[in-house]
Amino acid sequence: MTINGDMILGRRTERGGAGEVRSADPARGAALEPGFGTATPEQLAAACELAEQAFDAYRAVSLEPRARFLEAIADRILDIGPALIERASQESGLPLARLEGERGRTMNQLRLFAKVVRDGHFLEATLDSALPQRTPPRPDLRMRKIPLGPVAVFGASNFPLAFSVAGGDTASALAAGCPVVVKAHNAHLGTSELVAKAVQQAAIECGMPDGVFSMVIGEGNQIGQDLVGHPAIQAVGFTGSRQGGLALVRIANSRPIPIPVYAEMSSINPVFLLPGALAAGGAKLASGFIDSLTLGVGQFCTNPGLVVALAGPQLNAFRAAAVDALQAKTAGTMLTAGIHQAYVHAIGRRSGLEGVELVAQGSAEGAGCAARAALYQCDAATYLADPALEEEIFGPTSVIIACRDEAEMLAVTRHLEGQLTATVHATDADHGTAASLLPLLERKVGRILFNGFPTGVEVAHAMVHGGPFPATSDSRSTSVGATAIERFLRPVCYQDVPAGLLPEALRDGNPLGLARVVDGTLTVR
Repeated sequence: MTINGDMILGRRTERGGAGEVRSADPARGAALEPGFGTATPEQLAAACELAEQAFDAYRAVSLEPRARFLEAIADRILDIGPALIERASQESGLPLARLEGERGRTMNQLRLFAKVVRDGHFLEATLDSALPQRTPPRPDLRMRKIPLGPVAVFGASNFPLAFSVAGGDTASALAAGCPVVVKAHNAHLGTSELVAKAVQQAAIECGMPDGVFSMVIGEGNQIGQDLVGHPAIQAVGFTGSRQGGLALVRIANSRPIPIPVYAEMSSINPVFLLPGALAAGGAKLASGFIDSLTLGVGQFCTNPGLVVALAGPQLNAFRAAAVDALQAKTAGTMLTAGIHQAYVHAIGRRSGLEGVELVAQGSAEGAGCAARAALYQCDAATYLADPALEEEIFGPTSVIIACRDEAEMLAVTRHLEGQLTATVHATDADHGTAASLLPLLERKVGRILFNGFPTGVEVAHAMVHGGPFPATSDSRSTSVGATAIERFLRPVCYQDVPAGLLPEALRDGNPLGLARVVDGTLTVR
């Protein structure tokens, strides 16, 4: 499989006719070959119209062939071999081992959703039998969920595989029965083309409708605006900045018929260090925290950007150990020159804030888009008074908040914006304080961890990778885990519909063998 600089429009491979862009090697600051053609308005419209034309045929594909399609995508991605990992590393600066793991996660997501499709639970088939003798009579009522329609997916900068062309948004949308139009991230165009061709190949092999998947390329904001504004698109999956996510939300809401945007945007993922945990192993906690902070050069949406603890000797010992661990970390290459520049500027602004102390920086070694980790500290009063300290800085930096007492720690917690995660380090002796924190954290975050670190999101049925605004644009959703499929579904009720016209999931005799709720009881009948 070769990289030619092409887009994917259904079963066609086509070069964009509006201009040319290139991805770059962030370690060397060098443009990579080949150039990629950008989509004309007509090409973008063609991708959306193909998706619309494919929708009814694709949503009618039965569960087993749809599941096999998802598995075939995983297989075709693996078939690309080392060339995919090597190109992704060139375009992102990420190490080969990290990308091999990310490829595995990408395939696991696809296979998880294949299982979700086969199980059929996502349909939520529900039947209420007619009660003709009741006064008033009850009609025969049956409900299932159906897909929304074509979905626009935006590739993310920090996960060129798992949150990109065939990542979680694409996998869950295809599982739901929605055709997908992906806007490739310009930071990893070659990687995107390779994966898009794998999806296209799987679609052809599995006999999926033309237009079930397309990938377009563009420069600037206009292509994203046009994609979200196209009337064929019925939902959006996005991972990126708050500014970018909110811009898409505004476009979607200004359409004649608004559509949902599921945007994962920003989070500082607070870590609470309770006194018992600090006393039991502050140095070990510091080492784990710094490892999490600098993992992937801090370019994870779950990066621990805030530490909250009680002031005193135990916090001082933690800080000293964290300083030692951080100073031993060499600068790492960031994903793009733009991300690196934004990080450097943000660190400069934070260093100038009154009452905020820069306590440590990583080694200055490194070239190109290399970023030094930075650790700050302030007291709770300073944090509560300065909104700038709540802003996410995308990169390896965090702030320690020293609280005078538990009441101040709870005040900091109440003050937090919505987050993807919150972490609590506690021993049995801390359970009283932890019990006070938990109800507050439930209102603030999508995932609560104990005695771990937030970087690393397991692809599983129970995972929630979402949270209240501004972590996401819709706190009811998750972009990772089996329930991510729910974003792209809506319920339809069928009242007194003739048996021969009912969808299979709702027919008497349960031909699909689904677990269904029948007259209020979960059953397989």
